[in-house]
Amino acid sequence: MHYHALIPASGTGTRFGAESPKQYALLEGKPLLLHAIERLAAGFPLQMTYVVLAEDDRWFDRAIGRRERVTALRCGGRTRAETVRNGLAALSGAAADDWIVVHDAVRPCVDADSLARLRRELADDAVGGLLAIPVVCALKRGDENNRSVRTEPREGLWCAQTPQMFRYSVLREAYARPGFEHCVDETQAVEALGARPRLVAGSSNNLKVSYPEDLRLAAAILAAERGAKT
Repeated sequence: MHYHALIPASGTGTRFGAESPKQYALLEGKPLLLHAIERLAAGFPLQMTYVVLAEDDRWFDRAIGRRERVTALRCGGRTRAETVRNGLAALSGAAADDWIVVHDAVRPCVDADSLARLRRELADDAVGGLLAIPVVCALKRGDENNRSVRTEPREGLWCAQTPQMFRYSVLREAYARPGFEHCVDETQAVEALGARPRLVAGSSNNLKVSYPEDLRLAAAILAAERGAKT
């Protein structure tokens, strides 16, 4: 049984408002994507990290370049779901019970403790699961005019993060089903099989960078990590 990382990185990052996709934005002088690659490599005994790019990506070779146990796959799709499906199809040498560790290219701060917890709690799981944190804020349902119409119960609700880690055979089956393209993440695709992925406690520091101002918060998280080690 082996671990293989898959990082969907074919998005254009239109909300980020930069000339290059946001996965190439610099955080402490290093692309977000490289932070993600290095965090996974430090947390798992990976056979290979597969970065799934758009066919016309022109930044990866310059920003990331050749790295040991990192393979670029230029088969990204129009959506995250299509990108993951195409990446799974292009994987080489994965066995049915191998783990596929799918991580956002723009989550540069996932911590070692969360990754260790994910490995430990899913070690003998037949399906897999994901990092997530329980919802603690009040949830409001808005109407078309951005008026709050009701408060939704938050009991039992979690905010999904990545990595999301599933057996190779489970993910392949999930992404072979009709309608997979509408799934927002791997967990939803697996849920459509009737499976119940395990929720593993993550950390609020596992930030997903969506807007330029998020880079400042990510830098503060990294600085706090270094401070905690001294």
